[in-house]
Amino acid sequence: MGELKKWVNQKWVDIGAPKKDGKYQPCGRKSSTGSKRKYPKCVPLAKATRMTKSQKASAVKRKRAAGNPGGKPTNVKTFVKKKDGGMIKQAQQNYRGSYISSDLGGVEVSNPSLRKYYKGML
Repeated sequence: MGELKKWVNQKWVDIGAPKKDGKYQPCGRKSSTGSKRKYPKCVPLAKATRMTKSQKASAVKRKRAAGNPGGKPTNVKTFVKKKDGGMIKQAQQNYRGSYISSDLGGVEVSNPSLRKYYKGML
């Protein structure tokens, strides 16, 4: 119950409608039909101040693209997870074999701990 109380007591702001002085408007709007404000993307003030300009723009863009079908609010993740880059990148990152530095089937692999250990000998 403590987490819910903490969540409710946070100051929620709309990152899609910043003021000219750098502050944020409070979250929400009166109604979708009578309001000039666009679909709000609300986050806690502490998170909004930590976000970069591009992160805010990305979050607002994805929220507005999702729309508001049926009158219910649409939840959109604030931060997008980065893609892993495919199997080759995964193989390069997770390689812990006996090769210090090698080329396996066109994929450059190396073991950082072995490279560090044999640094002066190679």
